Amino acid sequence: MSGSTTTDGAVSEDALLGGRLRLRQPRDGYRAAIDPVLLAAAVPLRAGERVLDLGCGAGAVFLCLLAREPALTVTAVERDPAMAALARSNASLNGFGERVEVAEVDVATLLPDWRAGDFDQVLSNPPYLPAERADPSPHAGRAAAGVEAGSDLVAWVGRARRCLRHKGRLTMVHRADRLGDLLAALDGFGEIVVFPLWPRAGQEAKRVIVTARNGVRSPLRLAAGLVLHDAGGGYTKAADAALRGAGLDLGP
Repeated sequence: MSGSTTTDGAVSEDALLGGRLRLRQPRDGYRAAIDPVLLAAAVPLRAGERVLDLGCGAGAVFLCLLAREPALTVTAVERDPAMAALARSNASLNGFGERVEVAEVDVATLLPDWRAGDFDQVLSNPPYLPAERADPSPHAGRAAAGVEAGSDLVAWVGRARRCLRHKGRLTMVHRADRLGDLLAALDGFGEIVVFPLWPRAGQEAKRVIVTARNGVRSPLRLAAGLVLHDAGGGYTKAADAALRGAGLDLGP
């Protein structure tokens, strides 16, 4: 993410994908970093696909998707009214307003048959920690983005599965130390790929991207993953390319 400029007292404007996208987001509270950009980079896209972004925040994930493939139809779900408004504004700001619908609703309150089987792809950067493990931020926005409330990881995955067509794909980014929980929640999915994000070569992964397909029977595969930083602290060539809009190669 590039530097930011202030648009008013509460919102700043940042650049994504090397300046190709403009993202307005709260100056305080939850702010998108590299996780949503890398999540979007991990998704194989085809023109005309229908995509659901669960918990979209200000829209960083779907903006990065549409920058790679403008011929998508995106539905996004966000429970925070202020963030949902920013997501709509950001879609219009970047010329994607006609491609994006933002539903202002909590994942926990979506009816069981809401958009059932409608989507080719579901993406999510869900809250990372259950309440009993979290030390929530005093800022309500950060706490809501980081701590599960109302819907746990099983519920997020279950909602994604109901919305996916048969053989549709779910892609999530999550903490590496919750990989076991995520894999346990993926009942009914196959062709699971775990893609670690290594901070530096030789260091333990802090994040993983996991992709899986609904109703497919194939064994789990552990991909080589991506090393984010070189010895000097800058981004590696592969990480920099992904952060500028190139897709990630998760292998066969």
